[in-house]
Amino acid sequence: MSVNLLVRRTHLYLAMFLLPWFLVYGVSSLPFSHGQFFKGFYDDGTPDWTVRIDRPYELEIPPQDDLRSLGAQVLQDNGLEGAFGAYRSKPQQLDIYTFSFWKATRITYFVDQKRLLVEDQRFRWDHFLTGMHARGGFEQESLLHDAWGVVVDLVCLSILTWVATGIYMWWKIPHTRWWGYLALGSGIVSYAMFLIGL
Repeated sequence: MSVNLLVRRTHLYLAMFLLPWFLVYGVSSLPFSHGQFFKGFYDDGTPDWTVRIDRPYELEIPPQDDLRSLGAQVLQDNGLEGAFGAYRSKPQQLDIYTFSFWKATRITYFVDQKRLLVEDQRFRWDHFLTGMHARGGFEQESLLHDAWGVVVDLVCLSILTWVATGIYMWWKIPHTRWWGYLALGSGIVSYAMFLIGL
């Protein structure tokens, strides 16, 4: 198999592999850019968050916070589960956010009040799409979550390879080079303008 044929086949089959991922990232970018438009579909007076638990709870907060361990302990103590992140938005508050593509739960521990508040977020398609767009990493203790992170890495490498094979094929067709220069130059200039100006 010649190099040219190998490059064309690689480009073709990478495009087929990347098709659902391009669709996901393309469609899910719309709620990021047009958040107010999508929010209007859910502006019916229904609260975004519903209280599930509001009760006294005592948690020992060590001087050196290991937020991941603290978050795991809160989930275990209260029968909660799922992928999560933990952070401190205020000195007297521990915030934990559990999430999947379909649902999210906000857990707030008020240190000075010794009080735990657990709220569930109602399902919204714009949240579903932006959640798919932003999901990544290897912080969760789950093989399935790690597999998602690995596949996202493979998609990133595939996109870079797809771009490289596209440039190679363009360069191999001399009579299209000026159109390619125009397209490539326009993309670089427009990107540079936004990078400098915003």
